[in-house]
Amino acid sequence: MRSYRQILAIFILFLSDLVILFFIAFLSVVIRDFLSAIIPGLPELSININYGWWFFPIWLAILTYEGAYTRKFTFWDEVKMLWKVALFSTLAILAVFFLSKMGNTVSRTVIILIGLLSLFIFPLLRTTVKRGLVRSGILTSNVLILGANNTGRLALNALRREKNLGYRVIGFVDDDATTKKQRIEGVKAHAGIECVERYLKNCDIQDVVIALPQFDKEQLSHLVNHLQHKATSILYFPDLAGIAVMGTELRHFFQDQAFSLEIKNNLAQPLNYYTKRFFDYVFGLVFFILLIIPIGIISLLIRMTSTGPAILKQERIGKNCRSFICFKFRTMYHDADERLKVILSNDPEAKKEWETYWKLKNDPRITSFGMFLRKTSLDEIPQILNILKGEMSLVGPRPYVPREWGWLKEYSETINCVQPGITGLWQVSGRSDSSHEQRLTLDAWYVRNWNLWLDIVILLKTISVVLKKEGAR
Repeated sequence: MRSYRQILAIFILFLSDLVILFFIAFLSVVIRDFLSAIIPGLPELSININYGWWFFPIWLAILTYEGAYTRKFTFWDEVKMLWKVALFSTLAILAVFFLSKMGNTVSRTVIILIGLLSLFIFPLLRTTVKRGLVRSGILTSNVLILGANNTGRLALNALRREKNLGYRVIGFVDDDATTKKQRIEGVKAHAGIECVERYLKNCDIQDVVIALPQFDKEQLSHLVNHLQHKATSILYFPDLAGIAVMGTELRHFFQDQAFSLEIKNNLAQPLNYYTKRFFDYVFGLVFFILLIIPIGIISLLIRMTSTGPAILKQERIGKNCRSFICFKFRTMYHDADERLKVILSNDPEAKKEWETYWKLKNDPRITSFGMFLRKTSLDEIPQILNILKGEMSLVGPRPYVPREWGWLKEYSETINCVQPGITGLWQVSGRSDSSHEQRLTLDAWYVRNWNLWLDIVILLKTISVVLKKEGAR
């Protein structure tokens, strides 16, 4: 049974969605009216809102069907859901438009504009409303984590990071008596798994997280079955890391009362691979055309501020471990290699940092203009040429240099089965602040979980990371 807060949250979200849709429709009409004034031959807009009232029930019905009012979404899953709703709603409205022959009463341009604007405005405004509901406590649910261990800490950090879910962890419970009255990252831990039902009743707890890798299958089955109808939902965190999760599907075998996880190799499907390559070529060509003049200006400034070529050519490891020449704007002095040898031989701290990150935080080899290029990530622009040559992708693993071959170890087979990217998962997860081992695990995770939506998310996050200059060196 839904609580008063849950019903109130659904009501507020429903009303806010309706207001957002009206705003997008109004903005679309304004833009269409403006276009008729500046584009010769485009007829003036003659649309009456009474003829477009049926747009909104279609949108709200598809939102409801996709679980917009009943399911919890992470931020990026919510954006994906809203984009899906925008696509299906626009197609449904266009289908009604053509089948009912409303050519004189409804503007096709307005319908398309509503769909396009909703891709940006709807996620921005709806997630803002949800953040407000979470902060006010209306859209939050209390969570109890079973397992005061490393897996439990992982669950705590994951739930805290995904604020869009609205989970509020209020305690840990474990069978280990030493956890009693301890605090794990500010959250109190209690002893006694057998007391969980009492905690659920007395502490207004809606959801339970199970993070107990030490439990055998009988203990786990008994615990899940016992709690299933006493909590709103149960989240199970298995003690697994690094395996593919995106696109993984749950398969049910009813007669045998069993289930399995189907883990797919997305890149093994030719359609997926060629979709990614098409995406790269189209956007690579667009960026190249738009950036021809900036490339020329930056090249000139590099030559004016330091001696040496403007564009640096470096050997990198590409798909199937084949070497290729990677293009970047030169950001270091021409004698950078000699300077590095002197630094590492005279500074033990710098040597340790280099061996950990393959980078130096305050690198004296970088020119003043080169530092600007790195902080703004403009030094990566020439790699668009590598994309057009088919050697790189917009999103992918880091293009490793040959000297790092020994570090790739068991990751090589996974990482090198795709083209390296200008940006990637490690760049939006700490960038230069991550260790070499972390970069490898993130790159391998990206390849195992690849899909087009993951590329879109990484590209959007890259924009945010570059603007904030997070981890850039």
